[in-house]
Amino acid sequence: MQGDELSDAVLRLLLPRLRRFALRLTHDPASADDLVQSTLERALTRWPGRRPEGNIRAWLFMILYRQFLDSQRRARRYGRLLDWFAGTDATAPSAERQALARSSLDAFERLPEAQRTLLWLISVEGLSYKVVADLFDIPLGTVMSRLSRARRALRDLSEGQPPHLRILK
Repeated sequence: MQGDELSDAVLRLLLPRLRRFALRLTHDPASADDLVQSTLERALTRWPGRRPEGNIRAWLFMILYRQFLDSQRRARRYGRLLDWFAGTDATAPSAERQALARSSLDAFERLPEAQRTLLWLISVEGLSYKVVADLFDIPLGTVMSRLSRARRALRDLSEGQPPHLRILK
């Protein structure tokens, strides 16, 4: 099936295999049918952009599997959102974890503003060191050393030790 067209005969040959794979993934016949349908819809809309030398069967199975993963991610995200709006969090942390989290947030708030900002941008927002260096117009090595000091200070504050403060110019 290398380079064949997505003809009716090819689809008739591959449809049972796609459905069997979808059924193995979803464990539900209705969901499997929906997954196969969305796979074929995506394949038909993306047909002009695919590599002509590629294997159609492998391409369709790849689309099906990625559609399945995307639907699982969407379902988890939607479930968490519903739990949040309903006020029922099935994965509510223990009292100990809540106390540790509160302690860590308190320690974070006690850090100097510059360290809090740096930690927030890199650890929470996920910006790269290079982006942060460009943002503050400082060398990359300076960002790395300041981040190291901020993490150490946060760790010390969380563990109840006095922070290692250093006066910067």
